[in-house]
Amino acid sequence: MPKAHHPNASGHLNKAADHSSALADQASKQVSAALASVKPKLRGWIHAGTFPLALAAGIVLIVLAPATAPKVACTIFAISSWLLFGTSAVYHRGNWSPKVLAMLRRWDHSNIFLIIAGSYTPLAVLLLDKPTARTLLIIVWSGALLGLTARIVWLGAPRWLYVPIYIALGWVAVWFLPTFGETSLAIMWLVIAGGIAYTLGAVVYGLKRPNPSPKWFGFHEIFHIMTVLGFSCHFTAVMIAVVLVR
Repeated sequence: MPKAHHPNASGHLNKAADHSSALADQASKQVSAALASVKPKLRGWIHAGTFPLALAAGIVLIVLAPATAPKVACTIFAISSWLLFGTSAVYHRGNWSPKVLAMLRRWDHSNIFLIIAGSYTPLAVLLLDKPTARTLLIIVWSGALLGLTARIVWLGAPRWLYVPIYIALGWVAVWFLPTFGETSLAIMWLVIAGGIAYTLGAVVYGLKRPNPSPKWFGFHEIFHIMTVLGFSCHFTAVMIAVVLVR
């Protein structure tokens, strides 16, 4: 004889499924809370504080740029800095769902390539002859776009792989430093100082050392400070170039 179908069987199964889903959601929230508790309390505040300063400084730079090409180049530099500091602040300070968090992380990591290329764009336009500027811009933007695409596609790439790429791309312009120095030694040394700051920050980020205070101020905060110092040096170099060209 066929077995009678229990009318409550499907209901019990649905309740069990709902209960499992609720447990999974609860576990996800607990994991997120645990991660948030581990993250240093100052995480993201350095870039959050830098963003409005970069916004104001970028607008001033664009206004002072003397002609169309320099204005466009300075606009690219300014926007790349706004994306870097703004996205980083939103990513690190917000309490996001895993999907949004992954998206913001892709943007955050990709913006490092943009700030490298963006920093050299106004220097190339303002200080180099057109053929040389074109060469530098093709090299640095091709590298930036390739690196950006790789970070978007392979978000989980190991640090030992992509951190050296950041550093290598950042020092591409080393061959053009003597030409920068012909216009102003201050510009040349500021570009070098900014590159050193970015490089030291990348090394700290890659090694996760030193990590002075995991509760408040960890290795990532050192990395963020070095990016601010690097940007400040390069911004000052660009501003000097703009003033000299005017």
